[in-house]
Amino acid sequence: MLHWSAVVLGVLALAGAAQGAETPKARVESGVLAGTQTERARIFRNIPYAAPPVGDLRWAPPKRPAAWSGERDANANGPSCPQKMNPDGSPNEGSANGPTSEDCLQLNIFAPLEAKKAPVMVWLHGGGHKTGAGWIYDGQNFARDGVVLVAINYRLGPLGYFAHPALGKGQGGNYGLMDQVAALQWVRRNIAAFGGDPANVTVFGESAGGSSTLALLATPAARGLFQKAAVQSGGGWSPPSGLADEEKTGAALAARLGLSAPTAADLRALPADKLAEVGAEADYGPFVDGRLLKETPAQAFAAGRATDVPLIIGANSGEDSLLGRSLPNAAALAAKIPAQVKALYAEEAAKSDEALVRSAFGDRYMLAPARWIAAQAAGGQPAYLYHFSYVGSRFRPMGVTRAAHAAEIQYVFEYWGRRTPLSIVAEDDKAMAGLMHGCWVAFAKTGAPRCGIAWPAYDPKRDELVEFGAQSGLRAQFREGRLNAQEALAIPSLGLPQN
Repeated sequence: MLHWSAVVLGVLALAGAAQGAETPKARVESGVLAGTQTERARIFRNIPYAAPPVGDLRWAPPKRPAAWSGERDANANGPSCPQKMNPDGSPNEGSANGPTSEDCLQLNIFAPLEAKKAPVMVWLHGGGHKTGAGWIYDGQNFARDGVVLVAINYRLGPLGYFAHPALGKGQGGNYGLMDQVAALQWVRRNIAAFGGDPANVTVFGESAGGSSTLALLATPAARGLFQKAAVQSGGGWSPPSGLADEEKTGAALAARLGLSAPTAADLRALPADKLAEVGAEADYGPFVDGRLLKETPAQAFAAGRATDVPLIIGANSGEDSLLGRSLPNAAALAAKIPAQVKALYAEEAAKSDEALVRSAFGDRYMLAPARWIAAQAAGGQPAYLYHFSYVGSRFRPMGVTRAAHAAEIQYVFEYWGRRTPLSIVAEDDKAMAGLMHGCWVAFAKTGAPRCGIAWPAYDPKRDELVEFGAQSGLRAQFREGRLNAQEALAIPSLGLPQN
């Protein structure tokens, strides 16, 4: 993930305040906000879109925020939601550092200086559903280009996705997903105050944010809250997991914290930081709870029940960066790959077990499901498939040849972050950012990525995608044999409806 810090964003905010001639104001349903203005944007930070999920509201659906009197200072970032942080204060795996609090259901808005019914983009951050924060991302260049950018926090880890018999079955356990729905509802009610059009909203995200976007497409309660979606490295092929499975996981977590037969009050009395620490090694994310989410995204797309909106979806060439720098168990992992699939990766297999596993991983968990979802969506609103392979100029001397997981974010945002000073950003890097950012902006405005590159809607018969790389362009039948084999291997495990 990109490592951007609260410190640098704070410096940017102070710099913007010095440049801005006025203090921008906005009246939302809870009161008046006083923000910051730069030469590119009006910025409002730490805006509550829901009440603090504390006390009896921990593991409960989000409630509307309370009103305030006077003007609320919206110049500083709010805290991240509880998560495991690095002891030395450096950004964690989700790029977050600094303070955390359960009172974290807030969002930042970057609005054009002059806007009226501008398109809106709502960003869902990544981080494995257990790390990360919305404040990390700077949306000023979206505002510069006429888009209102909203970046949100949502509950994470065992505070965001948790089920336990003591909590009752009436409210499921997809609290992070509930937060995302609540944020979209807040946007619909309030975004006009920032010059945004509540009828032209694009939800987009990367990694956990991408999988959340897919979940929202399968969530009936989210229907009508957005008109377009973009999924960056969001996967899409997860075997169905139900409430009973999650309750077992929740009971095991409680037992690790010394609670073998807890009441709801016992669970809600657990310290948030302890929950985040103990739950850091587990997997989290939207699951089929039978109420908010009644089927997996794959099931919804296969049955034609996913929300039908224009869609961008794709993955990167080096998604295996998620596996870490080394794979000591590469031989065991390679042995699990069926022979008919392994035969299609002969070149990598000849190099090493690790090369085989890494190449197959990216296809199996990211690119093949993206292509499959684009194919399922092709009968309705257009879906646009991409593959990001561009390697930044600063990485090439290190021998890097593939684009790591999350590497595309800085190009989509056209923002480099604190660890990439502009002095080491080459002209071809800027050109790629201009191209990719332009595609996302055009998509938000019109529903089609008309952005200086031929990018047709996906058609399974033509099987074309756009590659953003050293030589960007349209590719036909890209990795067709490999992706077909991965699809054939995965589909039987997904519990898809039978035709």
